[in-house]
Amino acid sequence: MIALPIVLAAVGPVFASANSDKDIAFSSGPGHLFGTDFVGRDVWNEVLLGGRSVVLIAVAATLCTYLVAVPIGVAVGMSRSRFLGEAVMRPLDIVLAVPSMLLLLLLASTAPNVMWALVVIVTVINLPDVIRIARASALAISARPAVEAMRLQGESHVRIGLGYVVRAMVRTLAADLGTRFTGAVYLVASASFLGVGVSPQTSDWAAMVDRNRTGLFLQPWAVVLPALLIVALSVGVNLAFDQLLRRKRREVRA
Repeated sequence: MIALPIVLAAVGPVFASANSDKDIAFSSGPGHLFGTDFVGRDVWNEVLLGGRSVVLIAVAATLCTYLVAVPIGVAVGMSRSRFLGEAVMRPLDIVLAVPSMLLLLLLASTAPNVMWALVVIVTVINLPDVIRIARASALAISARPAVEAMRLQGESHVRIGLGYVVRAMVRTLAADLGTRFTGAVYLVASASFLGVGVSPQTSDWAAMVDRNRTGLFLQPWAVVLPALLIVALSVGVNLAFDQLLRRKRREVRA
């Protein structure tokens, strides 16, 4: 479930045809394995070209989210300062109160219509959740006797944070990572569906669903194929992380 969307996104453009000739719209004629889309372009060729934007933006946004959120959450959690915690967390609570789709549209309306802007927007939307998770985990871990012993030995906060706290948080972050990546795919696909971050004519799986939904019953592959790839990627990542965590639990019990 993961391999097929990833492989298509990574190497699909290499095997895609450079020929932009158009045929009859929503056709199932010869020479088109999955028919044509709303303007007569080959659906399979569009699928080969359209995965990179969805997958790469979701991966980049997820990585950026953790690179920014985890240090902030760990620093706030280890500080044990109520003032610092309130100063950081209360503004994030305001962001959390705004629905993600509304926030996506608000941010997109002021951002340039380019892919890197979409990466920043998805990162900003996901930051509050990950910071809260990292802070809560760091608060619990930093109260352990091992951390107190490291402080008494004169270890620096950076060494304690990176050497012990972050390492102890790995399972918690791994459990969240699958859900967070799925959320990023959802936001990226929703943005593409709404025409945010990509041109309406760009080859993109989510944009394909939007453009071809009017002809769903004439040429279903133009909608079903890209939609199935997005669903397979999201579900597959969550199943993979669930299996990984179960295996880790068995190893710990053993």
